[in-house]
Amino acid sequence: MAHWGVQSAPTMRAMDQPVVPMWSCEGSTGIDPKLEVASSSTLGGPTERRWSPYDFNGGTTLAIEGKGFCITAGDTRMSSGYSILTRNSSKLHQLTPHCVLSSGGCKTDIDQLHTMLDIRMNMYKHDHGQHMSANSASQMLSNTLYYRRFFPYYSFNVLAGLDENGDGAVYAYDAIGSYERTPFSSTGSGQKLMIPLMDNLVCFKNRLDKKVDMTAEETVELVKDAFITAGERDIYTGDAVEIMTITTAGIKTETFGLKYD
Repeated sequence: MAHWGVQSAPTMRAMDQPVVPMWSCEGSTGIDPKLEVASSSTLGGPTERRWSPYDFNGGTTLAIEGKGFCITAGDTRMSSGYSILTRNSSKLHQLTPHCVLSSGGCKTDIDQLHTMLDIRMNMYKHDHGQHMSANSASQMLSNTLYYRRFFPYYSFNVLAGLDENGDGAVYAYDAIGSYERTPFSSTGSGQKLMIPLMDNLVCFKNRLDKKVDMTAEETVELVKDAFITAGERDIYTGDAVEIMTITTAGIKTETFGLKYD
């Protein structure tokens, strides 16, 4: 006859069965795998699963403003973890004949952001019959990023162009659209290596001598040296650096080789 309300305790393992050691982050422990399975199935608690929609694909970008010009650059290596996915991925995207966006972060989000910006740039051109100025483009980029602030584009951007006087203009952004105009800006995995160097050589913050305005050619050489320095210390920066010089005459592009390891 069945006795309701009376239940015998389940037997997890026989007393004479040896305990199988289990390896964990804390080392070997004497946990019986059968006990583990039984306890996890009987407790009925939530099981955690981790997944992220983002991936940081490395690389470094840099932009420097000057009198009558603006220089922007980005390396061509795209990585994931310790794997190099491609050695020829551009981080620079031309928005207008005098405005270039350089982006670092998650490649898929960056491509989607560039597509959205191209659409809005074309709408502006059709409505007004002219290209958007760098100042207007900076505000449009801020609005586009802030619109996605609750699920942001995993991209860190630097907008480079010319202002209303024909001088260089650099705008630095965070992931949700906060921005400011700065003499230079850098994003990506080599940012921490670039900023102290640029503070010294561009803004003269740590030097006692008088600040000297560089020409476009001198700035390009400085950018090459900066990427060589970052490439020697950052495994995600390498292969080549793409450099764009923005002037009133248009945009000039050149590529400079970096290390391949």
